Amino acid sequence: MKNRVITISREFGSGGRTIGKQTAAVLNIPCYDRELVEKIARQSGLDPDYVESASEDAPGGPIVSAFSNGDFGPNNADYIWTIQYRIITELAEQGPCVIVGRCADYILRDKADCLRVFVHADQAFRARRILKEYGERETPAVQRLRDKDKRRAAYHRFYTDMKWGHAQNYDLTLNSGTFGIDRCVAIIADLFLHPNPDRPQTTSG
Repeated sequence: MKNRVITISREFGSGGRTIGKQTAAVLNIPCYDRELVEKIARQSGLDPDYVESASEDAPGGPIVSAFSNGDFGPNNADYIWTIQYRIITELAEQGPCVIVGRCADYILRDKADCLRVFVHADQAFRARRILKEYGERETPAVQRLRDKDKRRAAYHRFYTDMKWGHAQNYDLTLNSGTFGIDRCVAIIADLFLHPNPDRPQTTSG
């Protein structure tokens, strides 16, 4: 039997990272978010802040292109993707866990018994939340939401050829503005502990 893993994809400001960490705490399993960035940074030799930015920026994006190799071979985004793919696979093999972002839903599609979750919310809810979490910036909150989500969607599409946030690509989509953080955590934890008994069973092979 493959390990049961929760992957959390999320719109910026929706609270997906918080939901992932709280769900892992309830289930007493590891949550990999910043920890994953640090693992990638150690193995790649790149700065963690750069890894965090570049791993949501498709090749040709502003962060990656500043450090790319141009037409002479794979750029840093491809290098990070290769390491990221391997680390996420290894983490899922170690045991049940929660993995936030970084295309884990795609990477583990055939490697783990995944509960694939997408967290979203309306723009007003997310704008209020990022102002509370990160404070005022020169760029208006709504524009920050749009820019971040655009980068995440482009990165996901580039490496997976799937539409980011498209309901059919996930087992569960949750509106955190409607349900609230705590209820989202409770729903995910319950589905993890009590999966549909009629669903096809996955076996290692």
